[in-house]
Amino acid sequence: MEITTKAHTKTQKAIALEEKYGAHNYHPLPVVLERGLGVHVWDVEGKQYFDFLSAYSAVNQGHCHPRLVAAMQDQAGKLTLTSRAFYSSDLGVYEQFVCEMFGYQKMLPMNTGAEAVETALKMARKWGYSKKKIATDMAKIVMCEGNFHGRTISIISASMDPVAHDLFGPYTPGFELIPYNDIPALEKALEDPNVCAFLVEPIQGEAGVFVPADDYIASAIKLCKSKNVLFMADEVQTGIARTGKMLCSDHSGERPDVVILGKAVSGGMYPVSVVLADDAIMDVFTPGTHGSTFGGNPMAARIATEALTIVKEEKLADHALRLGEIFRAEMNKLVAEYPYVKLVRGKGLLNAVVIESRKAADGSPKTAWELCLMLRDNGLLAKPTHGDIIRFAPPLVITEEQLMDCCRIIALSVKQFA
Repeated sequence: MEITTKAHTKTQKAIALEEKYGAHNYHPLPVVLERGLGVHVWDVEGKQYFDFLSAYSAVNQGHCHPRLVAAMQDQAGKLTLTSRAFYSSDLGVYEQFVCEMFGYQKMLPMNTGAEAVETALKMARKWGYSKKKIATDMAKIVMCEGNFHGRTISIISASMDPVAHDLFGPYTPGFELIPYNDIPALEKALEDPNVCAFLVEPIQGEAGVFVPADDYIASAIKLCKSKNVLFMADEVQTGIARTGKMLCSDHSGERPDVVILGKAVSGGMYPVSVVLADDAIMDVFTPGTHGSTFGGNPMAARIATEALTIVKEEKLADHALRLGEIFRAEMNKLVAEYPYVKLVRGKGLLNAVVIESRKAADGSPKTAWELCLMLRDNGLLAKPTHGDIIRFAPPLVITEEQLMDCCRIIALSVKQFA
């Protein structure tokens, strides 16, 4: 009993420290984690959980993959940062590896997903002026309602989320929003000759795992090509095998002009992001036009190369595709049994379940947040998004047996939620 009390105090102390000294820009689930391995994490009380968020799909390779830990430790004793003022022995190898893996002529290394998106926006605008010959300062980039591409000033300028957007103006001009999964709306927007690019998520993850029509991405790529507009796929959350292909856009059978990657590029070990394009697009960048002190550093290059190798060698894309079908089938059983479980949607191991918010007999709320607290108590961590939606995205190294254990935990929690 004494051990439990001390551990509980340790949990409360950790949360209190964050509340007192940290900016209040997040609303975490009340659990304090201190260790992770594979699909599991442990809190400060020693309780083990299945991680069904994967740091928003950043740890596709699992927590603390032994090969990534070894690569990081080895590189840390050699060289970690040179800036781009000098060449490094690891960067070229990394660049070649990534370009050949995804089939592009050039890559530009950055650190965070938002940085990579900003890089793509700059690249698209300059391409519009220098290649498409759009009049100076008139270039437009089309994006979708419900998007999430990050939280920089420019990116939130095209956000409809009032929490992310409001009271941060004045905003960056040059963006046009259209409905997601709406080819006629895109066709109309591309009638404007000043449009240089269409930036879109192949699946809108943060909005609640909205999966578009099967032909949406392919039709959009073809339409952009016909109008001399760059199709830019934000694959920060959907890429790196998460949806059952190395890139989610691979499901379309068409090739984006620009691909933006982050999160699982490094398996959660280090902030690493990438922008991919061919020479005719990437060559708008010349010395001094864009850069990053840490982008492409030796540590990032070494870790990312190993992380992507793991995805390929462990066949995580095929694994995610197969287990995703099993997971949605199990969740659909709950949809059929419980009226407040409204639907399940997703692709591969990026999925969401929509919960109907209601009130208990005593008037207390019964929302997706309360269900996530029950999941936590039963040994599984997930997080709501946009109120009534729970995203389920485990590390891709999860086994079928572990997945079925998790489905049983979810079923138990849903039953308790009744």
